[in-house]
Amino acid sequence: MRKFTVLLLLTGLWFSVAAGGYQVGLHGHKQIGMGLVGTSLTFDASSMFYNPGGLAFMPPKFSFAAGISGITAYTAFRKQSPSLTTALTDNPLGTPFYFYGAMKISERVSAGLAINTPFGNGLSWGKNWEGRYLIQDISLKAIFYQPTLSFKINDQLAIGAGFVYATGDFEINKALPVFDANGEGSVNLKGSTSNFGFNAGILYRPIKGLSLGIDYRSSVDMEADDVKATFDVPLSLQGNFPNTTVTTTLPLPANLDFGVSYNFSEKFLLAMSLNYVFWSSYDSLIFDFADNTASLADSRNPRLYSDKLIIRLGGQYTLSESLQIRAGGYYDPSPVNSDYFSPETPSLNSIGITAGLSYYPVKKLAIDLSFLYINGQEGDRSYNPDNFSGTYKTYSYIPGIGITYNF
Repeated sequence: MRKFTVLLLLTGLWFSVAAGGYQVGLHGHKQIGMGLVGTSLTFDASSMFYNPGGLAFMPPKFSFAAGISGITAYTAFRKQSPSLTTALTDNPLGTPFYFYGAMKISERVSAGLAINTPFGNGLSWGKNWEGRYLIQDISLKAIFYQPTLSFKINDQLAIGAGFVYATGDFEINKALPVFDANGEGSVNLKGSTSNFGFNAGILYRPIKGLSLGIDYRSSVDMEADDVKATFDVPLSLQGNFPNTTVTTTLPLPANLDFGVSYNFSEKFLLAMSLNYVFWSSYDSLIFDFADNTASLADSRNPRLYSDKLIIRLGGQYTLSESLQIRAGGYYDPSPVNSDYFSPETPSLNSIGITAGLSYYPVKKLAIDLSFLYINGQEGDRSYNPDNFSGTYKTYSYIPGIGITYNF
């Protein structure tokens, strides 16, 4: 029995969400509609995520925003010859959400609380597909809580920062290549974890209509201790696969974002952002099993992700006092090393196309709608440690709805 048959399971613990299942950018439907641009925008309390410095420039004294999206995502796989088998994921509906509440304490100081889900999704390949020894399904939920303070230095410049508390839980299943009269063996991993980080930003308005923003969201090392590993194997092999616990640390990468926006008129706004993701923090995974056997040895597994730059562009047009429309797009290159492309992390170079609108039934209340389509460009990929190769294609449909109340 090869030692890595169990260890490979853990590699997708967080990054099936951050890469293949998206580093979720669904934190404000106005921003989603504009290509997920937000670093230089000051619509409402959602600035707490995109740039805490912008919170001091939000127009109202009080701002509340809440929303939810529905992720319908698919990954198609075709194994390379001589097998030529195919598979298509049957993923559960992902429902990332956000809530923001903020107020101006004074003309210069604003404060608030952000609750959102930057990482979280599900992936299901089924019980009997070709890569079942690598992964069958994964479910993960992560929630970030961020109290935030923003200070306006003058009418042109503001700074802000937020303390982040991140918590998450997960469950993973895969098959094991051991057999008895009841069929193949399997393993289930289940656990939870939490840690801390921060978010800090600056917003600068050098001239009327022009806004420049820069924001840094720190990495969060999710230290997963006492993850429960439960094995279902033939009785004769239970000594090799004891129910035990695993300890590992998985970094959620830092982000450095720069944004610029310009109001060409009272009706037309155009914005752009550059999002640099420090994926290289995902260099390798180290697994420490509480109970080691010949099949469950501690291990260091290289991943060698690369830092990547995401380019985003979006615009907004005000049709009337009660209706605004938006559109945008972005290009998101995959950070995954081509020699370690696993179906647990099916991240491909992706193009996102977005649209959205806000309808104001009354002056202070907006109903925000957005839609995001993600096309992962088809490509041949390999997972060399298990000699598993094939052609992958991903696509996602993500509608969303929210409300904003400013007064």
